[in-house]
Amino acid sequence: MPPRTRKRRLGDVLLEQGLITEKQLQEAVALQRGSNQNLAQYLLERGYLAEEDLVIALSEQLGIPHIRVANYHIPDEILREVPASLARQYLMLPVSVTGDVLTLAMADPLNIMALDDLQMLTSYEIEPVVAVKSELEEAIERHYGGRQSSDLFDEIVAGNGDAATKMEVIEETQDIADLASMAAEAEDGPVIRLTNLILLNALECGASDIHVEPYEKHLRIRYRVDGMLEETKSPPKSMQNALISRLKIMSHLDIAEHRLPQDGRFRIVSKGHEVDFRISFLPTYHGEKVVMRVLDKSNLTLDLDKLGFEAQPMEAFTDALKLPFGMILLTGPTGSGKTTTLYSALHKINKPSHNIVTVEDPVEYELPGVNQVPTKSEIGLTFAAALRSILRQDPDIVMVGEIRDEETADIAVKAALTGHLVLSTLHTNDAASVFTRLTDMGLEPFLVQSSVALAAAQRLLKRVCGACKEEIHVPEDVLKRIQFHSGLCEDKPTFVRGRGCNKCKGTGYKGRLAVIEAMPSYPELQDLVMRRAPTMDIKRVALKCGMRSLRQNALAKAARGLTTIEEVLRATAAD
Repeated sequence: MPPRTRKRRLGDVLLEQGLITEKQLQEAVALQRGSNQNLAQYLLERGYLAEEDLVIALSEQLGIPHIRVANYHIPDEILREVPASLARQYLMLPVSVTGDVLTLAMADPLNIMALDDLQMLTSYEIEPVVAVKSELEEAIERHYGGRQSSDLFDEIVAGNGDAATKMEVIEETQDIADLASMAAEAEDGPVIRLTNLILLNALECGASDIHVEPYEKHLRIRYRVDGMLEETKSPPKSMQNALISRLKIMSHLDIAEHRLPQDGRFRIVSKGHEVDFRISFLPTYHGEKVVMRVLDKSNLTLDLDKLGFEAQPMEAFTDALKLPFGMILLTGPTGSGKTTTLYSALHKINKPSHNIVTVEDPVEYELPGVNQVPTKSEIGLTFAAALRSILRQDPDIVMVGEIRDEETADIAVKAALTGHLVLSTLHTNDAASVFTRLTDMGLEPFLVQSSVALAAAQRLLKRVCGACKEEIHVPEDVLKRIQFHSGLCEDKPTFVRGRGCNKCKGTGYKGRLAVIEAMPSYPELQDLVMRRAPTMDIKRVALKCGMRSLRQNALAKAARGLTTIEEVLRATAAD
């Protein structure tokens, strides 16, 4: 059953019990209002309150018992009532079952979403009790360990007994002669089915990355969905070496090498279409950590008009693509959709009359009609070396995956000044920082000013779930504080949030959308670049010239009900 209605505020209970002072409470109440923290989080982080004292106070406030989970030994049949992924997500642990009542230890017994999710999964009435957060985290790892994978393991090895559990752990000191047994394990039926299941599950949930993480007593599988990592059911620890060997064989890598990092790729066919996987192996203390980037061509949007850019950046971007020469530079963190935007731009300007050549590390997607060159640094084929050769191939348009050093930047700039349209990426916080970054690399300001036709910065925003979206009222003072004004949207603003439902797994978000700021080479900026003016001065002038910032473009999307204000503030915190 849900916790009883609160009769007193938590702060009052803490004061009554002498756990905090009036001054500490007033400070916490004043400062936490402008943050995403609740009162308890603020008091804990500042050392005003101990976890154990908070649990006692919550118990008093809510009228529910508190327990020390460290003292409990929980039978397996009770643990099976709550999936490990749910236990970790909501920090909750089943303690006992009495009749039709399941006693559930929780760090936050007011988490109605967690209680509702568990109520749907079980036939029990839920009786929450409050427990210390750190003790809960330790108890969850101790009790579940590798048990969270048992259901998945049964599914994989159905009809094969305990064959997988008998796999021998390969030690570093073993001879090359053991390679045959390692390869045999990797080709074993259960291992193949396990690998396929992990990959197919990732495709079904729309994951962009798959993480395989070894720990002392368990193996963890996580998927990155809509920019956030989500834990899923994992195989037993005993299948770790066989799984990693299988992935290395699929990637044509050395299964005997587990002391050095390795990178590779492989391709599978799922539901009639091909999916590429870029894979990286990193040695850790408890084995090799694996990260796979999912490159699903069926999800690739190569239509620049469908990326959802606002009017000003879209116009600036398309105008720059019509130029016969110059540089278009796109910035943003890893996973912000820069590659998709560049590919979409190339697709838009790809014509039989154009010779388009790219140099990438690595080539993520194959583009018809485009000559794509992968870098191979081990043999000296770097971005700079490849770019030199490309310029002797009579190109019209050149795309460089990333400008990482002065040499590459110098060649790209000279290419842009000699009649080539050059597209590339750069690591900066915003569009205005492009000019400062290039001069910091050692390029002369007059070369930067003459070559850069457009600088753009991109981020990805989480899209509000359409199934549970609801309109909300945002106070005027809040809108003013976040720099929203009516000029950012044509119609009356409609701000929304996601309540959380089964389709979005309780997050309130499903899918992502791109937001971009585009800074053309305004004449008013040229003198500033030549004088090596600070980034803020360049940005201020660009805004006066008509550029819209990342924050402004993101707020425009929030005003149309596509995302939330919270997501805007998260993605544009540096703006």
